Amino acid sequence: MPTRPQGVTLIELLIVVVIVAITASAAVPSYRRYVLRAHRVEAKTALLNLATAQEKFYLQNNGYAGQSALATAPPDGLGLTGATGNGWYTIAITAASTTAFSATATAAGAQTADGDCATFTIDSLGVRGATNRGGTPSTACWN
Repeated sequence: MPTRPQGVTLIELLIVVVIVAITASAAVPSYRRYVLRAHRVEAKTALLNLATAQEKFYLQNNGYAGQSALATAPPDGLGLTGATGNGWYTIAITAASTTAFSATATAAGAQTADGDCATFTIDSLGVRGATNRGGTPSTACWN
């Protein structure tokens, strides 16, 4: 009775490689979209923190802080950085006066691949907005 050789044939190995490649080609883009959506939380948190700091500044100074006061320590400024914690967004006060302000978080670095929510905004009335890469308003970004 002849013995049968043990092991994996080349055909079996190629079939496994093809199955893994098909699975990865479906999973990687889905995971990337998930990561981009998860990073949006940084922009929203940073803008809400900025709005809170602006209200505190307003109570102390009877006016809102401008871009130059963003990184200045309180009570002369907001004491915030110009970027989110991990640097996925840059933060800017786009307009400020004694009665109103508007702030923007713009995607930076690898987050620029997020075409759906490229820019987040908030103003002194608490109105939140977002636009896609083309500048069209997007309503799903703050959800």
